[in-house]
Amino acid sequence: MKEKSKQPWNDKLNKKAEPKVKHIDKRFSDIEEDSDMLVATPKIFEEYIRKIPKGEFVDIKKVRKDLAKRFKADATCPVTTGLFLRIVAESAFEKYQGGTKANEIPPFWRVIAPNSSIAKKLSFGTEFISSMQKKEGIEISS
Repeated sequence: MKEKSKQPWNDKLNKKAEPKVKHIDKRFSDIEEDSDMLVATPKIFEEYIRKIPKGEFVDIKKVRKDLAKRFKADATCPVTTGLFLRIVAESAFEKYQGGTKANEIPPFWRVIAPNSSIAKKLSFGTEFISSMQKKEGIEISS
């Protein structure tokens, strides 16, 4: 049996996808029953992250709230949020390793805390996030 080749993170980031607002009847994670839930796209998260000013940190709950409001939903899906933030971070780090300057990649360290579950899943670990946050003077209270 042939092993499936891994798709580069950049391909996952740029995959054609449209955001969807789905009505959910039952409570899901921190989302109340009878709510409209946004399932965004990796590109929407990348765009949001690029707008965060240098030296600022926005926690994931605020990102989810902001995106839900933008798309006229009650909440943003927490599961796809984690997946899509990882795609943005992994793709950006691939570019960084390929020679793209840190100031030209999406500053995912402004939204992913080094001690978060998302950071722990990153293929490159948490040191890069910590060092970039330190360079920008970002301090995250635990």
